Amino acid sequence: MLIRRARNACLLPLKEKVLDNVACVRHFSVWESRSDSSNFEEPVISEKIKKREQLVPICEVFRKQGKKIGFTSGAFDLMHAGHADYLEKAKAMCDVLIVGVNTDDSVRSYKGPGRPFVPEDQRIRLVAALESVDFAFLFGERRNQKNIEALKPDFYIKAGDYDAGSLTSKETVEQHGGEVRIIPMLPGVSTTALAEKIAGSASSRERFREEEGAAHIERRPAKTAPALFLDRDGTINEEILYLHDVKELRILPNAIPGIKKFQDMGYRIVIISNQPGIGMGYYSKQDFYRINREILKSLSSAGILVDKIYFCPHSKSEKCECRKPGQALVQRAKEELNLDLSRSVFIGDKTSDMETGRRAGMKTVLVRSGFRGEDGEFPGEPDFRADDILDAAGQVLGAERRAEGGR
Repeated sequence: MLIRRARNACLLPLKEKVLDNVACVRHFSVWESRSDSSNFEEPVISEKIKKREQLVPICEVFRKQGKKIGFTSGAFDLMHAGHADYLEKAKAMCDVLIVGVNTDDSVRSYKGPGRPFVPEDQRIRLVAALESVDFAFLFGERRNQKNIEALKPDFYIKAGDYDAGSLTSKETVEQHGGEVRIIPMLPGVSTTALAEKIAGSASSRERFREEEGAAHIERRPAKTAPALFLDRDGTINEEILYLHDVKELRILPNAIPGIKKFQDMGYRIVIISNQPGIGMGYYSKQDFYRINREILKSLSSAGILVDKIYFCPHSKSEKCECRKPGQALVQRAKEELNLDLSRSVFIGDKTSDMETGRRAGMKTVLVRSGFRGEDGEFPGEPDFRADDILDAAGQVLGAERRAEGGR
């Protein structure tokens, strides 16, 4: 009877040093004819758990042997059938599958204070216990830049409905001669869904809301996330005083690809706009909605989903809290969309936009379009200055990578 011998890929101890910078590795991945199943050898879980720096020489040896290395990562919180299916398919793409597991701190940074449910030492042991996984290691960064630079995988494997070209790490992967592979997850299976079912909490995040004569059920996302807060006029579209005619709407260059890049970076998308022309009678809310519909159609055609659009219809003389830089709409967005404002970004063309972001504790980006920050209403410097939203996305991503590199 044919029995598949366990893929055992562990670094042989050699006085805890690498002889002549070459790791001594034993790696078996063969089919043998056995009549006695007692010869079946399973690797010890602890042997499969390494530190990232330990895996660097191991990968070098595998590359010299002509082995194809696959790398993927995730929180792997509440392991389920979707995880097992994904990792099995990932292993089928390569000879050696290495899995990065997010530390508890890094999971909390992008999934919220209530996660993970399972501590890191238990999560990595569960991942390493799978036959499809050759090695597993913990990492504390939010993104995979350092992992890819260290391991130089032949395949960077991601789960979900990503567009490979939109991944922020794609360029780094290809610089090292690798390629991105995408594996769809099993539909209807997710850790969030399991958590909701266990806690019975889905209904507690739903509420009935009635606005503008229409009623709907509003559901708060379970996972905390950062958001990209965007001013509308002068930032997404050309600045036209009291814009209300769709024929005058012009989307600014690089606005759409820039917003898409932020979405791909894991940001929710929120638009906040002061519209005093409504309160002053220059145009109606319906005119404002028509402009929004055209903008949303353009964004949707590029695969961008806007989470919410908030607006203040009041003039400055009314001194309301919903008018930027007042915080009413920002705090409403935080509550309704479960946002982490400390990791969020506000982009706009006016100093009032920068002041809004500053008061909320966000990073601020002033774009060189619209008013270009020359309204002079509020003092202070933005965290970044950018030509457009795409330039802003590149600067924010670069800052995130530098921050992670300094850890």
